[in-house]
Amino acid sequence: MPVSKLPSQRMTEAFVTLATNNEYAVGAMVLAASLRNTKTTKKLVCMVTNTVESPMLEQVKEFFDEVVRVDVLDSRDEVNLKLLNRPELGVTFTKLHCWRLTQYTKCVFMDADTMVTQNVDDMFEGEEITAAPDPGWPDCFNSGVFVFTPSLDTYRALLDFALEEGSFDGGDQGLLNAFFPHWRIQGAKYRLPYTDNCCTHCFYTYVPALKKFGWNVRVIHFIGQNKPWNYINNIQNGDLYIGEYMDPQSLRFLNLWWHYFLTEVQPKIKSFLIGKMAKLAQIKVKHGPVVDMVRDPSPPGKSMAKWERGEIDYKGSERFEKIREKLDKSIENKKHK
Repeated sequence: MPVSKLPSQRMTEAFVTLATNNEYAVGAMVLAASLRNTKTTKKLVCMVTNTVESPMLEQVKEFFDEVVRVDVLDSRDEVNLKLLNRPELGVTFTKLHCWRLTQYTKCVFMDADTMVTQNVDDMFEGEEITAAPDPGWPDCFNSGVFVFTPSLDTYRALLDFALEEGSFDGGDQGLLNAFFPHWRIQGAKYRLPYTDNCCTHCFYTYVPALKKFGWNVRVIHFIGQNKPWNYINNIQNGDLYIGEYMDPQSLRFLNLWWHYFLTEVQPKIKSFLIGKMAKLAQIKVKHGPVVDMVRDPSPPGKSMAKWERGEIDYKGSERFEKIREKLDKSIENKKHK
């Protein structure tokens, strides 16, 4: 699959993400694997910068329908020449390139440190800009997941706004919230539920709500400095070295990320990569939570209480074969009623 240069032919709807280095490229591939696993019918697009090395870029192409190279500091781009005077906006501007994907009629942007647990194609029913509230300041939306309509006019307006006003938080979230200031008063039509952009570091702040609504979480957002790929996996038992206390639900989703990585992504990563990526490519885990865990997030009802406590029996009643067996029996019983 060739690396695209933002073609002009309009196609369809797409999930879009961004990889700015090799590590985020791994995150992007896990995101793609999770989307495929939920049977999405949408296209998958990954924007990449020139800081993603060529060997890794070749792996990214295997997971996405289209890979688009973007380079903020490209001197051939007249707009980007202005950016040379505002280097601190470089990363912010890179995400803005998603509005240039005008070959798609509507898109959902998802950061490369997100992962889906259920099908989220219905997000495309939203209009620009539909997003979930940020847990730190709910009157602002979190820019890790949002619905948008590609448009060169919007792209240029965003560039002009950024160059004139900057970003109140130094990143794309502050910029986008300032550019779309009416989001906070536009009502439910433009709001994704928090479960569609659920930040793992906030789980401990409202545990009762997590227990009540945790089943509905569809998108996990691993915000903060500790990304899933930064944890070390114990090859003997499949446990993660987390270095600090982590609540059971956060650990469950972290294990799911590693499950996707080990089963879907790692087999396609070439061993000649260097640095951290080389270590990730060489990990061999044969059993444990990250290998044996159930992808279906809905264990049978009798184990609800244990599931809420994070006590999931991956090798027993909650393993996939048992769940499938119970579903088959339920369907068969309904046929005879």
